[in-house]
Amino acid sequence: MLTDSLPEQASDSDALALASYLKAAADPLRLAVLRLLKRDSFAVLELCHLLAVKQSGMSHHLKILAQAGLVATRREGNTIFYRRAAAAESEHPELQQALFARIDRMPPDAALAARLAEVQRERTASSTAFFEDNAALFREQQEQIADYELYGPAVARLLDQLDLPAQQLALEIGPGNGQFLGELAPRFARVLGLDNNQPMLAQAADYVSAHQLKNVDLQCGEIAGLPASLKPDCVVLNMVLHHTPSPAAVIAAAGQLLPPDAVLLVCELCHHQQSWVRESCGDIWLGFDPDELTGWFAQAKLAVEHSQYLALRNGFQIQIHAARKLPSFNHLV
Repeated sequence: MLTDSLPEQASDSDALALASYLKAAADPLRLAVLRLLKRDSFAVLELCHLLAVKQSGMSHHLKILAQAGLVATRREGNTIFYRRAAAAESEHPELQQALFARIDRMPPDAALAARLAEVQRERTASSTAFFEDNAALFREQQEQIADYELYGPAVARLLDQLDLPAQQLALEIGPGNGQFLGELAPRFARVLGLDNNQPMLAQAADYVSAHQLKNVDLQCGEIAGLPASLKPDCVVLNMVLHHTPSPAAVIAAAGQLLPPDAVLLVCELCHHQQSWVRESCGDIWLGFDPDELTGWFAQAKLAVEHSQYLALRNGFQIQIHAARKLPSFNHLV
C-alpha cells in the first residue's frame, strides 16, 4: 500500500495546451520571429521581407504563435501588427520569460540586421519628410488629435508627484514646439531637449528664446547617440512615440541612460483606428495598447509606478505612465 498519494494528474486538456505551447516555439523560423519582435512591432509583409518568407508561410507561423499566446496583435486599418505577448497575457509566464531570455542571447545575424535597418529607414523617411515640410504647422496639426493644454498640465502634475533621485537634469526627447520645456525649466537645474529634425528643433528654439529659458539646451540627434555618462534624473517622451519608427528601441535607449531610481515619463495616445492621422499628422503608429508600452518598459528594466488616462472629446484617449529604473540594473546591456 502506498503511503503517499499520487499528485492529481493534469487533465488531458492541460497537457495538450502545454504541448501546443512548446510546439509553437519548436521551429527556427518562429524563434526568429520572436527575436525580431523583442523591440518592435511588425506587419506580416515586413516580417516576410525581413525573413525572406512568402506571405502564406509567414501567416501560418504567426497563427501558431498567436494561438500559443506567444504573440499579440494590433490592427491598424487593414494592417495587423504583431508584437511579443506580455507576461501578463501568457498562461505560462515563467516559461515564456525563460524562452524570450534565451532567444535574446542568440548571436546576431548580419544579413537580418541589414534588412531590419532598411525597414527602419523606410519608416523614418516618411516621418522625417512630413516634419520637414510641416514644422511650421506642427501645433495646428497636433491639435487635430489633442491640444497640448489637455495633456501637458496633467504630465506636469504627475512629474511633481514623483520622488526623483535629484533634480539636476531632465531630458526631453522630441520637444515639439517647446511648451513642455517651459514646465521642466523651473523644476530642474538643467534641461536638454533632443530632436532628430532640425526644423522642429528650430520651433523649440523659438519658444526657449521667447520665454528666456536660460537653463535649457537644445541638441539635434538621436537618443542612442547620447553618452552613457549623461545620467538624467528624468527622461520625458511627450506624444513622441507614435512618430518614431521603433518606439521600443527609444524606450530601451532611455532605460540605458537612466541611473538607478530615475524616471521615464511617457505621455502617449492609446491605440485607435483613425488612420487619417498618418497623412495629416505624420503618425507612424495609431497609438499603443497600454500592455504594449508596459512590456517595453519591462524589457528596459523599468517598473511602472503611476498610470493615468485622459479621455478627449474627439475620440482619442491619452495614457500617461511614470516608470522607474530598477536599482539592480545599473549597467548597459
